[in-house]
Amino acid sequence: MGANELILAAAAGAVSLAICAVLWALAQRQSAARQVKGLQARLAGIEHRADAATASAEAFDSALLAVEDGQAMLASGEESLAICAGVLGIEAVEPQALVNALMRADPDHARRLRALFERGESCAFEVRGETGVVSVEGRAAGALAWLRLSAAVGEDAALPTAPRFAAFLDAHACPAWIAAADGSPVWVNRAWLKAVDAADLDDAALRGLAFDRGADALASEAANLGQQRQAHRWSTIGGRRRAFRVTAQPLEGGGVGVWTDDVTDLEETRETLKRSVEAHDETLNHIAEAVAIFGEGKRLMFHNAAFAELWAMEPAWLAERPTHGEVLDRLRQRRRLPETADYGKWKAAELARYEQLGPAAEDLWSLPDGRTLKVVRQPHPMGGLLLLFSDITGELKLKAQYNALIEVQQATLDKLSDAVAVFGSDGRLRLSNDAFSTFWKITPAQLEAAGDFEGVTELCVPKLHDRSFWRELKGRVADPDPAARAPMTGEVKTSDDRIVAYQSRPLPDGATLIAFTDVTDAKKLESALAAREAALADAERLKRDFVGNVSYELRTPLTTIIGYSELLEHSGDILSDRGKQHAAAVKSAATQLARSIDDVLDMAQIDAGEMALDLEDVRVGDLLLGVAARWNERAAASGVSIAAETSDDVGLIRGDAKRLAQILDHLVENALTQTPGGGTIRLAARKALGEVQLTVSDTGRGIAFHVQAHIFDRFIGRERGGPGLGLALVKALTELHGGWVALESEPGAGAAFTCHLPEEAHAGAEAQPELGLA
Repeated sequence: MGANELILAAAAGAVSLAICAVLWALAQRQSAARQVKGLQARLAGIEHRADAATASAEAFDSALLAVEDGQAMLASGEESLAICAGVLGIEAVEPQALVNALMRADPDHARRLRALFERGESCAFEVRGETGVVSVEGRAAGALAWLRLSAAVGEDAALPTAPRFAAFLDAHACPAWIAAADGSPVWVNRAWLKAVDAADLDDAALRGLAFDRGADALASEAANLGQQRQAHRWSTIGGRRRAFRVTAQPLEGGGVGVWTDDVTDLEETRETLKRSVEAHDETLNHIAEAVAIFGEGKRLMFHNAAFAELWAMEPAWLAERPTHGEVLDRLRQRRRLPETADYGKWKAAELARYEQLGPAAEDLWSLPDGRTLKVVRQPHPMGGLLLLFSDITGELKLKAQYNALIEVQQATLDKLSDAVAVFGSDGRLRLSNDAFSTFWKITPAQLEAAGDFEGVTELCVPKLHDRSFWRELKGRVADPDPAARAPMTGEVKTSDDRIVAYQSRPLPDGATLIAFTDVTDAKKLESALAAREAALADAERLKRDFVGNVSYELRTPLTTIIGYSELLEHSGDILSDRGKQHAAAVKSAATQLARSIDDVLDMAQIDAGEMALDLEDVRVGDLLLGVAARWNERAAASGVSIAAETSDDVGLIRGDAKRLAQILDHLVENALTQTPGGGTIRLAARKALGEVQLTVSDTGRGIAFHVQAHIFDRFIGRERGGPGLGLALVKALTELHGGWVALESEPGAGAAFTCHLPEEAHAGAEAQPELGLA
């Protein structure tokens, strides 16, 4: 490239550089102009805001102080500063002097202000001066501490500041808050936050918590209507349902103040009272008496079912709550009130009872239908009058019947020969008969004047001096212990030598009956009877001894007679046939006499209770076979057959073998006398229903019906020879074994005697403890 080109290129570069420099300078100038303009606008805004802040501070009567490094400077509110100085009594209106006065007013204020100046801690308090109150609020911003001072003088000095009022609401135990027009809270106290379990209002709003949606709706309603609203709401606090009275009051300047009071106890008391009233009404509905309650306006407030039933009134009409006067008028129309000559006066007197303070005396109404009502009136605790109607018609009838019964009882006692007195549990004399006065030789007037047991005792002591007797008798009358009132009987002797039997008997109603009987003659007769009984016992003993001695004396020669008759009977050809027949007759008669003597002795032993059984196990089959074998020869001589029938299940019976055989011998002997030749006698035994039955039956003549009733009596069989004790002895020996005898017979059809002997000892065991049947 040539020199000219180089010069031309350099010139062009210089020109371009100059142009660029000019353009950059123009751009820088425009930017600086814009910055100046922005700074001017900011300065104008700051000046405007400063003027607005100063104007607002002046508008709200407060002074604003800035404090830096302990030095106070007035930011705004010179007039308010002067007012605050005047309230605190400071002559020099200077910011620093005012701050010093605030610190001197109270050590606590000084501590709060130093915390604000040194550590930037906010504070708020009030200082009371001579003419008012200065409210102080402190905040820290950057390196400065700001104090806002507001003075309240005159009536305003008594009003709390917003912080104090907020602290007051915050200390309230129940939720309180300020709500917006839509009911949402804008400020809440600590109780509100505790109730919803939130840290602060923002936390509650974030979580959608509310104390009670109904309370929020109430606040919105109060805001819309511009008037106070109140309601009772139930809310769960701390896991328990509690009742609150919520009051919403529109505030000046907007918003609604909501205040709550915990009325749980009041509501529970009201609910308890309501349940008590309902239970009371339900109880009244179940009683027989008719109950009506009229309120303060004399209208029917309550009636039970018995009231409607007693007066036959329509429930629908009673549900309309008629007045007391209307009820009386309807009853009069239906002739269900007592007849009276002046109904108007009577009705006015009834309605005038509302003005009486105390309960009225009971009244009796005699209705036209014959019923009698007892009417009780008393003021109701909740106002008005309570009426109680009792139908005592039946009660009056019962009382009349009771009085008649008492009169009959008194007349009955008067007819008794025993001296009778009835004393109540209180010792008062209730009843006595005429014989009582006669017995103790006292007059009815004296007995009536005595009144109680002590008085009656004093009247009777002259005839019966033993006071210990009367004290014991009093215990039977007045002692409340039932054991002490047990019946008592005994005998005493009076001063006039009478023997008196007495007895006390407790009665079901708590009274005690005491009776006295003169048994002097009875005792004399008893002594005579005792002497006669002793004589009879001696005669019985003599008879028993006589029978024993005679039997013994007769038994010895009879034994000799029987022995010699047997010798003669077996002497061979020494005696003729006729002589042998005479010897056999002598033997038979002697044997019969010996058996009769044995029967008499056995019966005498049984009558004296001296016969003892020799108990052992007896095989019933062997017993029957032995008896049949013993009588077989004699039966054959008479042409009668004897058969013994036993079964293997009968087994053993525990008893006296000798006496059981004696029973069967007498029955077989009786059957032989009643059975003609060709007849049959059967001995049988069987078990049935816990007993062993021994039966002796025959096919003889039978026993007449009029004889059967006395067949077991003594001496019935005398016409057949002997003393007639056989069947009586059978019965006695069977009963001694604890059994009994039965007879079945028809004339001409034979007879069957059955001895029922128990397998276990019963009646016989009581008479003979050693007896037992197996």
